[in-house]
Amino acid sequence: MTPPSAGERPLGFGLGLRAPHLDHVRRHRPDVGFFEVISENFMDCAGGRRRALDAIADRYPIVLHGVSLSIGSTDPLDFGYLARLRDLAEAVRARLVSDHVCWTGVMGRTTHDLLPLPFTEAALAHVVERVRIVQDYLGRRLVLENPSTYVGFTASTMSEPEFMARLAEDADCGLLLDVNNVYVSAANHDYDPVDYLDAIPLDKVEQIHLAGHTDYGTHIIDTHDGPVTDEVWDMYRRVAERREEIPTLLEWDDKLPAFPVLEAELAKARRIAAKARPPAAAGPIAADARPRPADARLSAADARPWRPLRAGGGRDA
Repeated sequence: MTPPSAGERPLGFGLGLRAPHLDHVRRHRPDVGFFEVISENFMDCAGGRRRALDAIADRYPIVLHGVSLSIGSTDPLDFGYLARLRDLAEAVRARLVSDHVCWTGVMGRTTHDLLPLPFTEAALAHVVERVRIVQDYLGRRLVLENPSTYVGFTASTMSEPEFMARLAEDADCGLLLDVNNVYVSAANHDYDPVDYLDAIPLDKVEQIHLAGHTDYGTHIIDTHDGPVTDEVWDMYRRVAERREEIPTLLEWDDKLPAFPVLEAELAKARRIAAKARPPAAAGPIAADARPRPADARLSAADARPWRPLRAGGGRDA
């Protein structure tokens, strides 16, 4: 298949498309830049729901977001899954195909969760090799998201943002920066979320996610069941000040409200981005302007064209 053209219009601001809102979108054609769907919800889907997606794809750009690639697992890659993903991407003319830097199972068993990786040289090399294989099979660049995490590995030898940055460079993949996940993980692991943002190469970021979370006092869960918090909006604003026109998506998966509520929340992202004016060079965020969590637990453009592998592991010019 032919990857998305770099000449296509910017995606702008989008929403996660969920089944209860399919009819609303088809009937009302809301002012949304693009829609993101969970890949697995439509890979083996036929009937009315798939026809609704096909109709929406005729009017809006679609991006695919997966939860089952398990790019960090030691199990062999599932080429049956990849074939269905490639077929779906072709059918809806997907502008981006993304998943998470995680593993979801081992020895053929799935946990139905996004489990963290150790941030080591061995894990990085393992994931880089698998990303290259997936990208060559799909014929397009893969975009990978930082997940929210609740435990870590004492064996880790680098930070998560360093791991993500090196993964993007070594595998020539894109990054999906989930700003809410940065905030959630920073709270759970006691690090500064803006140090994380400073370490992420924004030129590798092809999409941003925003979502709500639930703060339980001792920890935060990435629940996607409410509005984006003020702290996460503040982090998003600072990212927008460093680089403009990164496609931005609002996720809301549980306790799903009426569609106009999502539109109103997305309008906040538009307003924040419109007011942000990145300087000529994107530098680190000033320390005195950094967002801080509400409690004291913390101490502190679209897809690029894909170049397939040459024999020997290099990339074509």
